[in-house]
Amino acid sequence: MEDYVIDIEAENKEIRKRYRALLRACKPTLQRGDKQEIRKAFDLALESHKDMRRKSGEPYIYHPIAVAQIAAEEIGLGTTSIVCALLHDVVEDTSITLQEIEAQFGKKVARIIDGLTKISGIFDPNSSMQAENFRKMLLTLADDVRVILIKLADRLHNMRTMEFMARHKQLKIASETSYLYAPLAHRLGLYAIKSELEDLSMKYTDPDTYKFIARKLNEKKAEREKFISDFIGPVKEILVEQGIKAEVYGRPKSIYSIWNKMRKKSIPFEEVYDLFAIRVIIDTPTEREKTECWKVYSIITDLYRPNPDRLRDWVSSPKGNGYESLHTTVMGPRGQWVEVQIRTKRMNEIAEKGFAAHWKYKESNSDSGLDQWIQKVRNMLSSSEQNALDFVDDFKMNLFSDEIFIFTPKGTLVQLPNGATALDFAFEIHSDIGATCIGAKVNHKLVPLSHPLQNGDQVEIITSSKQTPKEDWLGFVVTAKAKSKIRSSLKEEKRRVAEDGKEILERKLKSLKITYNTDNINKIANFFKYPSSQELFYNVAKGIVDVRNLREYAASEKTPEQNHNQFNSHITGLVEKINKKEVDTILIGDDFQQVDYTLAPCCNPIPGDDIFGFLTVNDGIKIHRTSCPNASKLMANYGYRILKAKWASSQTHVAFLTGLRIVGIDDVGLVNKITNVISQEFHVNIRSLAITSNEGIFEGNIMVFVNNTEQLENLMKNLKDIGGITGVTRYEADI
Repeated sequence: MEDYVIDIEAENKEIRKRYRALLRACKPTLQRGDKQEIRKAFDLALESHKDMRRKSGEPYIYHPIAVAQIAAEEIGLGTTSIVCALLHDVVEDTSITLQEIEAQFGKKVARIIDGLTKISGIFDPNSSMQAENFRKMLLTLADDVRVILIKLADRLHNMRTMEFMARHKQLKIASETSYLYAPLAHRLGLYAIKSELEDLSMKYTDPDTYKFIARKLNEKKAEREKFISDFIGPVKEILVEQGIKAEVYGRPKSIYSIWNKMRKKSIPFEEVYDLFAIRVIIDTPTEREKTECWKVYSIITDLYRPNPDRLRDWVSSPKGNGYESLHTTVMGPRGQWVEVQIRTKRMNEIAEKGFAAHWKYKESNSDSGLDQWIQKVRNMLSSSEQNALDFVDDFKMNLFSDEIFIFTPKGTLVQLPNGATALDFAFEIHSDIGATCIGAKVNHKLVPLSHPLQNGDQVEIITSSKQTPKEDWLGFVVTAKAKSKIRSSLKEEKRRVAEDGKEILERKLKSLKITYNTDNINKIANFFKYPSSQELFYNVAKGIVDVRNLREYAASEKTPEQNHNQFNSHITGLVEKINKKEVDTILIGDDFQQVDYTLAPCCNPIPGDDIFGFLTVNDGIKIHRTSCPNASKLMANYGYRILKAKWASSQTHVAFLTGLRIVGIDDVGLVNKITNVISQEFHVNIRSLAITSNEGIFEGNIMVFVNNTEQLENLMKNLKDIGGITGVTRYEADI
């Protein structure tokens, strides 16, 4: 049946080799008896998965060994986690039960395996509501953080070996990885894993850009290595002179972070200056860490001029995920800005392996940020009444963003996510203070509730017993705690108002001789397009629905055939609209049929782009580019609404709208040259043109109609050749 020949002997040899490599990786953490436990888990996994194979045709056991290897080597987890990693698919995929696991390996292992089994269906391609599942996953995380660390190791190995999967599955898994798993790795301090997950996601969602940047990095590799050795030579010399033991090396930035920079700043690859960072890792005892870091900073800034705006001190105030380091940007020997990261060996291990490394350095990690973070997760899970998607967005915003440190009037330090406002601070202090907050003093100056706070601000909250939470507060708070408390308070207020509305409606219906019963209430709510009877009562109380509106409803009830005819004509209109469609350039679904669709204005796809269809609630099927800014969120949260799509052919007689951002040095006649290339040379129609010129710098956003990506690339190439133009990039803009 299979088209590959299985060499059992060679496979068994390979399995033994991989198992020995795993044991070598575990060596630093092995205690007495651990080796036997790992062997027992390996034997059970080997036996359980013996008839199973991966998509690549390899024995399935390669996967649990690889996950255990990542857990040991790249996250630094101990024996319990290695045992769990080896057994993570056993309960789900084989006849072995959780009770058997507990009998052989104990309660702790069984609990972690249970957590992993519960969340293994999460983000399954057939799962219908990923956001709700993400919430369930966090419930298990709040129980034992090792569940999520092993899950991250599992996801990393799956991403590394995804080339054998179907394209639509690759897209979906890559999207949810960049949307949820990479930020989760970041939040747990696993920077190396976070960067690799982002790069691997990009490799599948935007393969062309990924290959382009990888090729460019490769072309300049020798030149970059020469620059790095010229830069670090003098630094090493002085470190040796001063008797500081340290390792100095250059580390390339990830492809994803380079692409992010290009996109954010609208610049070509050649203008991204920080393609690498210099790292100085100091070998010093814990008590001398801070002094040595600043000493090295002093040596480097004596050699190279620093950029004063680019100093980041996470040694004095570590990030919430435990990250400690000193970052500065200095002017290198060839007039190029270079980022330098200064940290100790301990700090570096925490940066690479995240919270797992904390356990190694702290007898008890109760005072580390991890427990506080997990406590925050528990609070969010218990108090969250919003729908799952809002929850995921709030969760990302709060727990994956960088922190700012705010002081109370008495000097207590409060940690908040970047972008938090005075009102967020009030809710962080206490829910009642937030609910009655009317203003704040930031550094002794009076500010409104919506005032965004800066790192190091000292904040005093002003309250009033007459104040209650308002709807518009949701527009400027960012913390999940504040949002949750405001929502529940508004909900309570709405419920009280709706109670009054119910009595008013009962009286009004009586006067119109309409029976007050559940059936009629539901019909009235439907008539006014309210999702629930409570919404109807609330709008009655607010005077939005009055006797005149209710009379309209009563009249409509008497002529049902009118409504029926109206509905039929609406359907006929839709059918005519579909039939009139002159050209179907996109084929949709598993069978690639011609179905009605619209192009998403957030990314304006054009023939040649890699695309997918998204089934919206009200607007039918929308076509997005796979590299669209919204794509990863849609695929991660609504996998069941994603449809395959492809261009039928590059029909050049159909024009598609796309945007170009042009940057350059302003010059007489520059606009004329640009429009000439677009209209005269390429015969492309311009939909809109927005140009700004500031102190000699020209920036233009142009929406044009093109036939396909090939025509667009040629147009961009010709525009770049105009004298004075420094960059031309494609951009997404609303139509």
